[in-house]
Amino acid sequence: MDLHEKGLLLETCVLAGKIMIENGAEMARVEDTMNRLAGAHHDERGISFVTSGIVLMGLESTKSVQMMDVTKRTTNLEKVAKVNEYSRYFVEDRITLIQLNKMLQILDYKKNDRPMSLKVLSAGILSACLMMIVGQGSWWDFVPTFLVGAISYTVYLISQKYLKTKYLDEFVASFMIGLLALTFEKWGFGLSADNMIIGSIMPLVPGIAITNAIRDIQQDDILSGMSRAVESLMIAVLIGAGIAAAFSFLKM
Repeated sequence: MDLHEKGLLLETCVLAGKIMIENGAEMARVEDTMNRLAGAHHDERGISFVTSGIVLMGLESTKSVQMMDVTKRTTNLEKVAKVNEYSRYFVEDRITLIQLNKMLQILDYKKNDRPMSLKVLSAGILSACLMMIVGQGSWWDFVPTFLVGAISYTVYLISQKYLKTKYLDEFVASFMIGLLALTFEKWGFGLSADNMIIGSIMPLVPGIAITNAIRDIQQDDILSGMSRAVESLMIAVLIGAGIAAAFSFLKM
């Protein structure tokens, strides 16, 4: 295998790792996927180093190292599943290295094409259903919680698009949740503001990040696990701060 082919293999492995990290995969899965891709190509042995902000990959047969920055992080498990699917195709010799590289590039540039209306509708339904399950709320709170969840998630998406300030989106959305829930309770539209708040904050809670942080720590990826845990804690604190700010604002 010549140097050009080794360079392409490194680029492909790192690109696969970058896509997985950006879309919510845990570090152990990312490193395992990268190393398996390297091992499937002329039995190369890959040496990978992955954090929440950077992907590094080297091969034992060469001194070359490929690196990519992780500039954004979101949750899109569909892309993670696609990387795993493409990786299996490559390991089973169903596609070539060049084809795998092109498929990953297309996947990397593919944007989330789900309409905003579907996201808002899903957030409203999720909020109302989890209000019933987690908060053990009343059916009288179902529709108000749906509206609070849908409206606040709309605010969250808009703030993501225009504010472009990390962590501020959760604060603004949770402030809207508190504002709407307390207002609805005051107007008699719903029985409990607490139940509405419990259900409506669920779409904002970083559940996957918390789960991945615990799994990373269990896999001895302490650096990545702690960084994700701190990030999740900051989001949780800002959600609570937004609710508290709404309470304070309405009492003025």
